[in-house]
Amino acid sequence: MQAVIPFPDIAPEIFSISLFGMEFALRWYALAYIVGIVIGWRIVVASVRRPALWPDNTAPMDARAVEDLLTWVILGVILGGRLGYVLFYQPSYYLANPGEILAVWQGGMAFHGGLMGVVLAVVVFSARRGIRWLSVADVLCMVTPVGLLLGRIANFINAELWGRPTDLPWSVVFPSAAAQDCPDILGLCARHPSQLYEAALEGLILGAVLLWLGWRRGALKTPGTLTGLFFAGYGAARFLVEFVRQPDAQFVSEGNPLGLAWHVAGYGLTMGQILSLPMIAFGIGMILWARRTRPS
Repeated sequence: MQAVIPFPDIAPEIFSISLFGMEFALRWYALAYIVGIVIGWRIVVASVRRPALWPDNTAPMDARAVEDLLTWVILGVILGGRLGYVLFYQPSYYLANPGEILAVWQGGMAFHGGLMGVVLAVVVFSARRGIRWLSVADVLCMVTPVGLLLGRIANFINAELWGRPTDLPWSVVFPSAAAQDCPDILGLCARHPSQLYEAALEGLILGAVLLWLGWRRGALKTPGTLTGLFFAGYGAARFLVEFVRQPDAQFVSEGNPLGLAWHVAGYGLTMGQILSLPMIAFGIGMILWARRTRPS
């Protein structure tokens, strides 16, 4: 008999209340966003209060400016994440139903889109204040893995974004009908807990490396280094996990059971891998550029 791990009995909602005939609920995913933003905000504030971490021993902004930056980042995450999902994953559906594009409460966010939204927010914020945008990007990239770690754990609790079927001893039996729809498997269908793989790679490991380099090894003194490491590290982690992650349903067909967004003769790449390759290339390029331009 195959060894599997039963899915833990954790409700997606932490609690719910009824007010004025309407139901309001706090979900794990929303809590992950809130806690991730708060922890990231406090780390950024602590970083700008340590001038010795920065070029010329001068932080790019003060603690008050961090609060304004937080507003820009939240807008970038929400708008970029939603528009990224619309454009990258279901453009035909939303072209036919444009009224649902901003219906974020129905679900559907793309990390790559959210990242681009944050990049744009950082550039605009920095230009308006006349500060070095790469230093702002570095400190944000240093704390972003905190949110990724919590968000992927919330994905697991929500029993969503699970992996492909597997017989490995740490496979998990996710409860939804879609997760149990495995045509070639009789009985329970166990899958890779790919959300936890991503939590470990994109969140815990990448975050620990970036914090250690920023706070202990002086990486913030070379603008662009942590930004490059984050892009390359996240892209590589996501590219690897895509091999065991269940593809988005809109890409799966009878002739393409692996859900490859681009393929030739059965070999190709998922949409997540296609979007990760430019991140890896950009990250490596940014690291090399930062090393060449750092003060001697």
